[in-house]
Amino acid sequence: MSKENNMDLVFTALRFAAEKHHNQKRKDTRQTPYINHPIEVVETLWRVGRVRDPMTLAGAILHDTVEDTPTSFEEIREVFGEEMESLVRELTDDKTLPKLERKRLQIEKAPYASLRAKQIKLADKICNFADLIQRPPVDWELERVQQYFEWGNRVVEGLRGCNFELEQFYFTIYKKGLEKYFLQS
Repeated sequence: MSKENNMDLVFTALRFAAEKHHNQKRKDTRQTPYINHPIEVVETLWRVGRVRDPMTLAGAILHDTVEDTPTSFEEIREVFGEEMESLVRELTDDKTLPKLERKRLQIEKAPYASLRAKQIKLADKICNFADLIQRPPVDWELERVQQYFEWGNRVVEGLRGCNFELEQFYFTIYKKGLEKYFLQS
């Protein structure tokens, strides 16, 4: 497959995700369109992590489609192939499980994820932390934000070694979160 065709994968994923997330909004005061989140994740991989693998970039765009929309794994496989289905499966929480169990499993599975999944998960946490710092959900109390930072950091511990640049950027964002939410007077 040529590089041009590989980038087709990224653009196809972007269009697919935009259609799937079209009615969704983030929980911030501006009600940011949800599609901005996968775009921020792929942009973080590209600009900060210097990731150029089209499968990883497309996976970043698709990482929440099955979890947060009526999209099925079968649909991912039909449109993008088995390799992408497998990657999206790695990144998708089982929403039939209780929330605390899903969080525990993310921590437990992180060290064993594929390199692609680790990089996407790390970029996702970077973007989620940055959102919590800049535009937190309107209904989140301080304690909930602190719990998210503590849990997210435990997930990230299992992702170490996947991308030096992303890890360095993560620590910059994490430090800002600590200063804002944990070192308040």
